[in-house]
Amino acid sequence: MQLGLAAWHRYMQTGDMALLEALVAPDAVFHSPVVHTPQEGRAKVVMYLGAAGQVFADTGFTYVRELVDGAEVCLEFTAKVDGVHVNGIDLIRFDLEGRIADFKVMVRPLKAMNKLWEMMAAALEKH
Repeated sequence: MQLGLAAWHRYMQTGDMALLEALVAPDAVFHSPVVHTPQEGRAKVVMYLGAAGQVFADTGFTYVRELVDGAEVCLEFTAKVDGVHVNGIDLIRFDLEGRIADFKVMVRPLKAMNKLWEMMAAALEKH
């Protein structure tokens, strides 16, 4: 699944939405830290990840730790969003083709989660 992880890092560096769409499996699921129900299907997953890309643009978003176990990846990140320090993890499971099958985001502290909820809601409204 290293190809999928490498493609994810390319997307994070470039913001290329075509690359993201190709990277997400048709039946992928996204788990938000603030939305209670999983978001299912490529279109919704791409929409959420694209909005997150907009929110984290120019925030100093950096992956600071990477743990890989086969198709399962845990990426710890930091950023500063609208003056609020954000620390979180992206838990990603890739399918056999190296596409994102499941993507879960966890964020701390609560102040950061609240700020991200506010900014993600605004970014998703644009879609």
